[in-house]
Order: sequence, then structure tokens, then C-alpha cells
Amino acid sequence: MTVLRQSAMAELERVPEDKLGAVINFIDKLVRETDAKEKKRDLEQFVMPPTERGQDADAYVRELRDNDRI
Repeated sequence: MTVLRQSAMAELERVPEDKLGAVINFIDKLVRETDAKEKKRDLEQFVMPPTERGQDADAYVRELRDNDRI
């Protein structure tokens, strides 16, 4: 066990029992934040492949507008 961990354990021994819940919640929050930062998110799963319509959106919108006036 490292000196820092031993020091933390000694400090936890001094915490009153009615306050241990708050300390545990704080430690749990720190661990979850650290885990969340380490996870890499694959944003590519949200990217849609380009479609023919998407390649020339201006022409498509013009075509819709012109066909709407007939």
C-alpha cells in the first residue's frame, strides 16, 4: 500500500460514521468522472453516409421549389 493510500485510510478512520455516506458518495463521483473521461466515444456511428441528394442540395431545393409552382 502506498503512503498516500495509508494516509487516506487513516483520515477515513477519523471521519464520524454519520458522515461516511457523504465521503463515499464523493469518492464514487470522482471514480465515475474519471471513468467517463477515459472512455472514448465512437461518434462515427452517428454520421450518415452522404446521399446523392445531399451532394447537390441547392439544385434539389430549386427543383422542389420549381415543381411546387406548377
